[in-house]
Amino acid sequence: MPDHTLYTLLMTVVEAVATLAFALSGLLEAARKRLDAVGVCVVAGLTAFGGGTLRDVLLDRRPFFWVEHASWLWALLGLCIAAMFVLRARHFRPTERAMQWPDALGLGLFSASGTQLALAQGLPAIVAVLMGVVTAAFGGVLRDIVVNEIPRAFKDRQPYAVCAFAGGWAVVGAQAAGLSDSLSLLVGAAVGSGLRAAAMLSGLRLPGWSAGVEPPG
Repeated sequence: MPDHTLYTLLMTVVEAVATLAFALSGLLEAARKRLDAVGVCVVAGLTAFGGGTLRDVLLDRRPFFWVEHASWLWALLGLCIAAMFVLRARHFRPTERAMQWPDALGLGLFSASGTQLALAQGLPAIVAVLMGVVTAAFGGVLRDIVVNEIPRAFKDRQPYAVCAFAGGWAVVGAQAAGLSDSLSLLVGAAVGSGLRAAAMLSGLRLPGWSAGVEPPG
């Protein structure tokens, strides 16, 4: 199988797996906020497609990836409807814990694919890496904004966007080393997802702002 064909197939699988992982995280948040059926579908859709859509807008890339694969919209609707019948409050915590791992996988996959798409347009490496971060992290940011929360990626001090940033640079390095697009994608995804998994297992936290107490008067 030519590398281009393999790469196209790999990209489709990557985006499908990552989209499913992010859709589930959005669905859980919508359920926790007790949104109605429309709210559940919108929040899950924003989480799943928001980062990739923002990337496509910034890169002037058409059609949007979810328009090109419209069957994913049906899958999302089916997932939301099924969850509303099956998911109960007692399932939230164990489901959220289980979803950390697919979410870590989605982070690495989306950061790598977003970076590669930007590199393919001849953009500078730093811009391409930031497109990967946007793809991986901004679906969750939009999710939290819609449910009236400070985005988790900005406040919980768990390395998330940082892991996506590292995964993007791994893609840049792999392509500079002459690896094929398919292998570069796998390397970047492995680095981003691996760092996220390591951070979860170790409990690593990023430093927070500590400005101290304002002096009186």
